[in-house]
Amino acid sequence: MRIGPYQLKNNLVLAPMAGVTDRPFRQLCRRLGAGLAVSEMVSSNSLLWGSEKTRRRADHEGEDEPRSVQIVGADPAMMAEAARYNVDNGAQIIDINMGCPAKKICNVMAGSALLRDEGLVARILEAVVGAVDVPVTLKIRTGWDPAHRNGVTIARIAEDCGIQALAVHGRTRACGFRGEAEYDTIAAIKAAVRIPVIANGDIRTPGQARRVLDYTGADAIMIGRAAQGRPWLFGLVDRHLRTGERLPDPPLTVIRDLMLDHLESLYAFYGEYVGVRIARKHISWYSKGQPGGAAFRQAVNRCEDVTEQLALTRDFFDRLIERVGLAA
Repeated sequence: MRIGPYQLKNNLVLAPMAGVTDRPFRQLCRRLGAGLAVSEMVSSNSLLWGSEKTRRRADHEGEDEPRSVQIVGADPAMMAEAARYNVDNGAQIIDINMGCPAKKICNVMAGSALLRDEGLVARILEAVVGAVDVPVTLKIRTGWDPAHRNGVTIARIAEDCGIQALAVHGRTRACGFRGEAEYDTIAAIKAAVRIPVIANGDIRTPGQARRVLDYTGADAIMIGRAAQGRPWLFGLVDRHLRTGERLPDPPLTVIRDLMLDHLESLYAFYGEYVGVRIARKHISWYSKGQPGGAAFRQAVNRCEDVTEQLALTRDFFDRLIERVGLAA
């Protein structure tokens, strides 16, 4: 798949997720098979650009190319300025968020709330595309609610405004993350435009990835929540799409080592105090479904320092590995 001048190594994209797709997680998913990883959303409000959170989100040191940064907002001029700011800080692709269903975003008429105002959508897209010399992509939902699925109209506007790839989550803003994603609208969007279309929503297995691509005709798929605690999913999907082979999850020894490396990268990126707290949710995802996981998570969530958190985590997985070995 190609976005502007950038040829991706495959057609698998890590979805932007606030509080999740920081630089350590993006780098991990790229290493394990994602062809592109989109950053957490960066506000178009310049008053926030000096904050520690925004500085971290604009930190792309050591990342593979192309580096894609998502921006969010509702004012065309502010969005254009945000695009320029992030390009100056290393972004090679600017992604526009018109898909987030969160109330705090929609209440300020940003994210998926913008889908209700097609004229404003066009003004924002034109302003951002005109502001930077890098490719601009767009993330949307299928519409505002099930009675107003205007995704095809938005897609045509995007293409006319110069958007170079379009990611579509198969739910409306009103649906949030409830129910099942639908792919009929994504298929209709793909049939209506010539730019690359990326299908998103409920893609949790290699088989689902294959079925969604076949059903929608999309050029790529985007995986979000399914990669939390399973960053190796991209490698499994890539292998299946290329060869038809379905590989199992890696053994617990590999998962343990991946997770410990991930934790170390979080501590290095955030510092000990914040890193330990950010790591808690990742540890929870990695340990989900494992025997004794609930008690382990209660204990590890009380950890306040790196040494204790690492030791508890390593010990928990070592005991799992030993149990599997004894049962073999």
